[in-house]
Amino acid sequence: MTRTVVYSTALVALVAATAMTLTSIVSPNWVSYTVPAPSGGTVTDTIGLHRRCTSSTGTCSPFPDEAHCYRSGEGRSFCSMWRTTGFLMNFSTVVEIATIVGFLIIMRGGKVRRQGGWKVLGAMMATAAAAEFIGMTVVAYLFDHDEMFLVPGYRLDSSWYLCATSASVALLSAIGLAISALVLPPEDGYQLLNEPSGV
Repeated sequence: MTRTVVYSTALVALVAATAMTLTSIVSPNWVSYTVPAPSGGTVTDTIGLHRRCTSSTGTCSPFPDEAHCYRSGEGRSFCSMWRTTGFLMNFSTVVEIATIVGFLIIMRGGKVRRQGGWKVLGAMMATAAAAEFIGMTVVAYLFDHDEMFLVPGYRLDSSWYLCATSASVALLSAIGLAISALVLPPEDGYQLLNEPSGV
């Protein structure tokens, strides 16, 4: 039986995971490029799901850019896969927020809702985690195979690792809910009354 304290712990973990997911979407740090500049200092190029920022110009532009996407062959494939990651991350965020609302409803619904609610919440958290794992795998594949990242100096950056951490936290929370429901004894279980003597 899943108890209130277990739900509360899973909810806190999920809120943290959602914050990490949102940060990874907004921050342009999925892949970065850092090299020494000839004049001293460093030149950085950071790429996010939706924009790319360059230190040499001090500006950010939409990413992937249309010129790259309208090329035939690998350009289109790259853009489709990169945008798929963006969609998966946005989908994951929506599922995580919906799960947070579900937590609040189930925790306010009493013991009866808590007894069966873990199945729905666990499935939703597992779905969000799966979407994030797929998205980060796509980016890792592109990082390893696309010619754009073959230049020495590119590396997977903080947003990619935030995504991995967020997905792991959501999945572990789902597993924790399931284990607590199957292992913990019933909450405030009923005790059988002794039969009156002489009956």
